[in-house]
Amino acid sequence: MPKHLFRKYLPSPDRLKGHKSLSFLGEVLSDPNLWHINRHSLAGAAFIGVFTGLLPIPLQMGLAALLAVRFHCNLPLSVMLVWISNPVTYVPIFYFTYRVGAWMTGLTPSSDHGINVAWFVEQLVPLWVGSLTCALIAGLASYFTVKLFWRLAVVRSWNLRARRRQRQQ
Repeated sequence: MPKHLFRKYLPSPDRLKGHKSLSFLGEVLSDPNLWHINRHSLAGAAFIGVFTGLLPIPLQMGLAALLAVRFHCNLPLSVMLVWISNPVTYVPIFYFTYRVGAWMTGLTPSSDHGINVAWFVEQLVPLWVGSLTCALIAGLASYFTVKLFWRLAVVRSWNLRARRRQRQQ
């Protein structure tokens, strides 16, 4: 069952509630919906984590945590999935999203004029357009992937149980 796999790798609620750096959150962390391991909670957390991980902003983990609290999704998974963008993957991810945004806006990427503040601000538009588009697509893909794999695991479990019952008869 997928629930056992997630329980094995996700930190326990008691461990996170007792962490000194999270004590300022107080009663927010006591919401049981933030710790549920079911297909709805995990699929929402996958969307939130991947979506915020592909945005070119600082403090992505904080935004993922706020969204997880707001939409009652699994908090640890949404924060962990933000790390798909990390110091090693920033350049390839944001270059790809920039190229997607440049293609969508019709802007040809060039640095013939030299790099200055005006050039930099001009490049932010395709970066944000591409980042939001890729984040939405990847977030939805991760949402439906979690739902699909959870469903496949449940169907497999039902089939195994049915086979065991047939053998016992």
